[in-house]
Amino acid sequence: MTRKSVTEQYPDALPELPPRTRGVIGLFEENCTVCMLCARECPDWCIYIDSHKETVPPAAPGGRERSRNVLDRFAIDFSLCMYCGICIEVCPFDALFWSPEFEYAETDIRDLTHERDKLREWMWTVPAPPALDPGAEEPKEIAAARKTAEKLAAAQAEPADPQEGAR
Repeated sequence: MTRKSVTEQYPDALPELPPRTRGVIGLFEENCTVCMLCARECPDWCIYIDSHKETVPPAAPGGRERSRNVLDRFAIDFSLCMYCGICIEVCPFDALFWSPEFEYAETDIRDLTHERDKLREWMWTVPAPPALDPGAEEPKEIAAARKTAEKLAAAQAEPADPQEGAR
């Protein structure tokens, strides 16, 4: 009470946001396989996805054609979204991320449904993940890959003929 209050002049000075701020959801479209998990798990049903199947030619001669899903529409209605993050957590291919952007107010509520172009723009504002703790254990996947690489390197370093090594 004895100190003078400090008022942030918001439009002129942007606020200092915590590193894990939940602002808006960004879409990394290249990782999206149209599995629809995010739309199915959303408690508000605010994610709209449309897709179609395309036939992909065989990768090798004599192979068979494959079909894959192609994303036509990915939209999130932020007037319905409750920012729970379930869609980001269930995405198995890391196509959705939290962006710290918070200035996306609209004068008409119908304009709060943002299509994939706008979601892609927000993807570039997603901060890099924090660095790993130097004292932490190495992740299991990296440790297994390193061990396999060391075994392969050791196998290649050994002579092919056992009598060559004895000479």
